[in-house]
Amino acid sequence: MLKSKTFVKKTRSGGVMKIVREHYLRDDIWCGSESCSECKQESTVLQRDACIESNLCPYPHYLIPDTNVVLHQIDVLEDPVIRNVIIVQTVLQEVRHRSAPVYKRLKDIIHEKEKHFYTFTNEHHNETFVEREPGESANDRNDRAIRVAAKWYSQHLKTSKSDPDGLKVVLLTNDQGNKEKAEESGLLVYKCEEYIKSLIANPELVDQLALSNDDKNEITSSKMLFPEHLPLSRIQAGIKSGSFLQGTFRASRDNYLEATVFVQGEGEDSTEVLLQGLQNLNRSVHQDVVAVQLLPRDQWVAPSSVVLQDEGAAKDDDAEEEEDRALRISAAEAARKPTGKVVGIIKRSWRPFCGMLNVSHIKESTRHLFTPADRRVPRIRIETRQASTLAGQRIMVAIDGWPRHSRYPNGHFVRSLGSAGDKETEQEVLLLEHDVPHQAFSQAVLSFLPKMPWSITPEDMVKREDLRHLTVCSVDPPGCTDIDDALHCRELDNGNLEVGVHIADVSHFIRPGNALDKEAANRGTTVYLCGKRIDMVPELLSSNLCSLRSDVERMAFSCIWEMNHKAEILKTRFTKSVINSKASLTYAEAQMRIDDTTRTDDITKSLRGLNKLAKILKKQRIKNGALTLSSLEVRFHIDSETHDPIDLQTKELMETNSMVEEFMLLANISVAQKIYDEFPDCAMLRKHPAPPPSNYDILLKAAKSKSVEIHTDSAKALADSLDMAKVDNFPYFNTLLRILATRCMMQAVYFCSGMDSDFHHYGLASPIYTHFTSPIRRYADIIVHRLLAVAIGADSTYPDLMDKPKQSALANNLNYRHKMSQYAQRASVAFHTQLFFKSRGILNEEGFVLFVRKNAIIVLIPKFGLEGTVFFDTKDKATPNLVFDEEGPALKVEQHTFCIFDKVKVTISLDDSNIQHQKIRMSLIHPVIPGVSVPAPDVEPQAKKPKLDR
Repeated sequence: MLKSKTFVKKTRSGGVMKIVREHYLRDDIWCGSESCSECKQESTVLQRDACIESNLCPYPHYLIPDTNVVLHQIDVLEDPVIRNVIIVQTVLQEVRHRSAPVYKRLKDIIHEKEKHFYTFTNEHHNETFVEREPGESANDRNDRAIRVAAKWYSQHLKTSKSDPDGLKVVLLTNDQGNKEKAEESGLLVYKCEEYIKSLIANPELVDQLALSNDDKNEITSSKMLFPEHLPLSRIQAGIKSGSFLQGTFRASRDNYLEATVFVQGEGEDSTEVLLQGLQNLNRSVHQDVVAVQLLPRDQWVAPSSVVLQDEGAAKDDDAEEEEDRALRISAAEAARKPTGKVVGIIKRSWRPFCGMLNVSHIKESTRHLFTPADRRVPRIRIETRQASTLAGQRIMVAIDGWPRHSRYPNGHFVRSLGSAGDKETEQEVLLLEHDVPHQAFSQAVLSFLPKMPWSITPEDMVKREDLRHLTVCSVDPPGCTDIDDALHCRELDNGNLEVGVHIADVSHFIRPGNALDKEAANRGTTVYLCGKRIDMVPELLSSNLCSLRSDVERMAFSCIWEMNHKAEILKTRFTKSVINSKASLTYAEAQMRIDDTTRTDDITKSLRGLNKLAKILKKQRIKNGALTLSSLEVRFHIDSETHDPIDLQTKELMETNSMVEEFMLLANISVAQKIYDEFPDCAMLRKHPAPPPSNYDILLKAAKSKSVEIHTDSAKALADSLDMAKVDNFPYFNTLLRILATRCMMQAVYFCSGMDSDFHHYGLASPIYTHFTSPIRRYADIIVHRLLAVAIGADSTYPDLMDKPKQSALANNLNYRHKMSQYAQRASVAFHTQLFFKSRGILNEEGFVLFVRKNAIIVLIPKFGLEGTVFFDTKDKATPNLVFDEEGPALKVEQHTFCIFDKVKVTISLDDSNIQHQKIRMSLIHPVIPGVSVPAPDVEPQAKKPKLDR
């Protein structure tokens, strides 16, 4: 059956266009129930025995939730208890338009066979399609369509001859008007809360209910604590007129009564607006997009230098006192900044937050405060009857709303993650908190993997060069299984050298637009944690078919240069290839081969040739102004049985590390130039912006304190002055200076060449750069491989590859994923460092002052690559006389003055008084300051001998 709607539309040129929309209706759409004998269905989803213990519905029944129930109670619907649910097409379409994250979660539930969720195409069913009536709103029409579908199911299952069990259909809605109309139609209908509270066998589900507006009003006081948020129409008008600014709300880690709003401008015109006090923060949560109004200049203040943590003791009525406290703290400061207040929320960035429950001291209370792991997120008030069970657990909580009269937002319990302090639990927390996709790969993704056993076919060789005869080898860290790159070097008949960089041809296996490709694009990068790797692509590819292991044939994308012995490039070519690596070496094994003068085999000769050329390339790169910076990376020695860290040391870099790095950089630069020449508008490139001059302030002050001059006019000037920076009898000074210089740098980012004009990579002093050499662990490299393959005629293009806006959006996601993976890796190192010091007790170590603050010094321990803070105003001791000199910077503690790079000795221990926020505590031993320094412990526990280095 065909329904059509005809209307006319005015075109841009002033003409009139007739548009006919056709809507097809069918009478053969299945109901999906096992109990039905009417529908001629090939397969069923809804079970015959749809029983769940309920004192409202003691009979077998199917559930039909309306749109708002799905949008607000998705946590409940995800619970394994809720099964046999009919999602009508009207609801699915509304959810898709209103919330992309909830839509994805709903689609995931529908694909879970154990959940028995069935999608009913009511909009194309002859008996359930409804047309919008004159004067009827779209929302009312959709509500009516859901009721009509529920009515049809009730009658359809009744008339089915194979339904002796009396199956019923229950409509769930929280809309009172919709409920009343459903009851008038004779439907079985309940509010979602009513139904969930009736599930007598599963009382814990009640905790997962998002609060309704009625509940929110019940658990808050009547006093208004916050100004009202302006409606979106007034906000948009204010932004247009310039009276309001739009930006991203960034809460402070150190002071819960302070935040900044980052307002994006054109080029370098971006500004930050300071916010102080609860009323000016006005219920904003970290990363919300907000509208702010600047305060008059005489009300501008400076950022507070005081650390202020929310201890959770505040009641709703105390909010004004806290606000006054924060403003008093900062009003006296000298350097005032543009200061404002939040007038409205444009977009919430609420997500489920990890953290722990602060159990209420009131006996039998069901209302408790939840403390998020992220200090930038406010505490959340929740209702739960499981408080005694959840105490000491890491849990997830979602925010439901933040009324004007509530000191804290209201939320609901989502799920428990496990015991706090447990390794698996803490790893799960850091992955969730850093938004790292880490779920198992779905069947839809795995279905696009090659079938095993796999081998290279004659068809694969058509556009490939056979390089299996070459002496190719890989050099990687120990234990590496995802080998992206391999190298070769050989002498040609004309006396020149041929050097090849061979990269895993991942794009051969991951084709554009399929489920595997979309999953890799979303993940963006492989995340390396201590003892764990979260792959971007399934293991069959990452550790097997794409990994360039030795003695197996593998597909590669090769970049091959002809060079003279001065490392000058004479020719460059790119080709898809097949290689057979002759050795998979570690950096140490490769170094031993190069250094062992008795070895003259082909692999060793190749390595020596590569190493010799790499030294020349590096020297030339540094001459051109490339920076050699420093950051301390650590390696844990892990116990093979308990998997706990038993030793900790900084990673040692060898010549072979530099050798591999030089050729990867050269390949990336060569490929960047090639894809930009071919596709100037849509090449995926990587740039590193030059830091603003103010970033170098701390570096210049630190150098000046040791009478060393640093020039920052250009990357070359900085590189040259860092090379010259030396202090007598202080060999570690140059490394410390380079560590500090690294902190001054901007983040390197991916971008689409057609959307930017500044391509320069500051750190590498290269006019153009990209990532080509790690496609197993970086999705940007897969895009670059596809561009290069099209450029050399080895593969065909596809629309998204040439679409500037889509490439730019992809680059933004890759930048976000890369940044979050770095944060997750640091958090993993911090957690394992805590485990290490927990087992070692108290240690005495020498370190250097890296930063000086008003009440503390930040100390770097080179042996462990560890930073910690020595506070001089702790609660358990009388505060010494402190004088801070900002120009130095220097801190005078009693009679001793601390400057940057001063040598100190400290005790290191783990402070686990707060199980959720454990931290490394440092106390000063030397220099000795009466009342401040602590005596050194007599005995230092000895480390066990490491069993296994991972």
